[in-house]
Amino acid sequence: QVQLVESGGGLVQPGGSLRLSCVASGLALDSYAVGWFRQAPGKERDGISCISSSQGATWYAMSVKGRFTIARDNAKNTVYLQLNKLRPEDTAVYYCATVASCSEYGYLHGNDYWGQGTQVTVSP
Repeated sequence: QVQLVESGGGLVQPGGSLRLSCVASGLALDSYAVGWFRQAPGKERDGISCISSSQGATWYAMSVKGRFTIARDNAKNTVYLQLNKLRPEDTAVYYCATVASCSEYGYLHGNDYWGQGTQVTVSP
């Protein structure tokens, strides 16, 4: 059974940092491109970052570029998302998912396995 489990969310003040983890079981995550998505209350779920299976390519949405960093540790079957300089508008449920591909231009859906999400709340 394939599972992706996100963790690391929480309540943080503006300007703070969090590191989200996406741990996979039941599949070799190093064979997949992985994306991070988020969904704020009342809004659609949006892709914010992805990393290719070979770590050769990453992509970031303009809203997070320069503040968030995606990385993977294949030995731990884990993909991380470092969130720095957090803003109240970053408040959302954050999800990881396998995707069909990731390049510097974005990602394509496919081979989608999703985690259950982790809540990030940025508030004074």
